Amino acid sequence: MKRRKWDSETKARVVLDGLLNGQVSDVCRQYDIRPGQYYKWRDYFLKHSARVFEGPPRSPDMAALAAENEKLKRLVGELTLELNQKGNT
Repeated sequence: MKRRKWDSETKARVVLDGLLNGQVSDVCRQYDIRPGQYYKWRDYFLKHSARVFEGPPRSPDMAALAAENEKLKRLVGELTLELNQKGNT
């Protein structure tokens, strides 16, 4: 028997179908999978589902760049004010 490859979208659809309908045996029959496989996918799905609500990962370099960017924006603002004040005198 040849093993099938399931893509992540299909696995999610199968798990959600089982969670929403509550009839795991029917879902397994429909997708031709064993209940053990379904429960393995379901457990993985539930364990990692909180990641959906996390923001995109920021590397330390990105955080440093964002801080530097804010610092430079403040400096440009201060210099602009200073130039405007000198121009008005």
